This record gives sequence, structure tokens and C-alpha cells, in this order.
Amino acid sequence: MSFSPSPEQLHTLLHEADAAARSLVRRMRLPRHDLEDIRQDLITDAFARLAAFDPARGSIGAFVATVMAHRATRIMRRVIAERRMFGFEPTSIDAPINDGESDTLADTIANDGGLGAVWGQAGEGASTSAIRLDVERCLGALDRRDGVLCAALTTKSVDELAAEGHGSRAGLYRRIQTLRGTLLARGLAAA
Repeated sequence: MSFSPSPEQLHTLLHEADAAARSLVRRMRLPRHDLEDIRQDLITDAFARLAAFDPARGSIGAFVATVMAHRATRIMRRVIAERRMFGFEPTSIDAPINDGESDTLADTIANDGGLGAVWGQAGEGASTSAIRLDVERCLGALDRRDGVLCAALTTKSVDELAAEGHGSRAGLYRRIQTLRGTLLARGLAAA
């Protein structure tokens, strides 16, 4: 069902977007300049979902508030994930490490590693070879049935494997969880 909001309903939508954006910026302590981007994101998502609005089930204010609350939660999760990865505030690679010293983060990174090495990426062919040998050693220690499952998971999803008769989805997920623990115990962490 197509729905085009009246001017009053549009005013309600914009008011809800403004309130939700301000609340998110305040709660997450985001920079003030992010307010307009968040508001636009909320409005865009709400307009995309207006076709699902049914006036018989409730007011547009309640519908829009719910849609925006869900979108704000997704934005909040994305911000939290970025903060976990990069810290509360991103720092420059050229910023001094300590106030009194002239050393920068760039000075502490080995030339052959680069910035990728700081974030855990392999930078050299030798380390790539070592990782490959570790993976082969760990997979070689698994029993045949689990090795077949690992190989099958490289090309197919759990749903596809369950449909082909390799076991139930729940059983496959349990086996994968056990495999993760086994591989972790042998020194192979998940990527």
C-alpha cells in the first residue's frame, strides 16, 4: 500500500527525526556536526518504510518513532563497533605518542610491516607462509569428518549443508562451535 504523508504528518516525521538524532548525538557523545547526517539517515530510513504504515493500526507518530528508534539502535551499534576498533577518538599516525617527546606512532612501526601490521594484518610473505603452515597443522589434527565440514564451509552455508543432509542446522552450529574451540586450543584463532 502506497502512503504519502500530509503536511502535518510530514512535520511529525521531521520532529521525530530531530528528537531521535539529538538524543543519539547526546547519548553517544558524538560531535555536533554529525547531527545533520544522523537526522538525514533517520529520515531516509523512515521514508523508505512509509509504505508499510497502516493508519488503522496507529498514528504516524508512533510508527515513525518506532522506525527511528530501530534505526538509531543500528547507528549506535555501528558507532560502538568503530570505537572498539579505533578508540573513542581516532588519532593521527603523525600525532606525538607522549606530550614531551617527538616520537610519533609512525616512528614505532617497522618499515616492512606498515600500518596494516599495527592492525594485525600480515605484511610479509614469510608470515603468510607461517600462517598457512599453522592452518594446515591444525586442520591435519582434526578427525576426517570435521575436516570435511571445514572444507565444505568454504563454499557453502550451514543452511545449504543442512539441506544436503549433512545434519541439522543446530547440530552443524554445535560442531562449528566445538571446532572453533579445538582450533583455538591448538593456537589457531578465528580470523
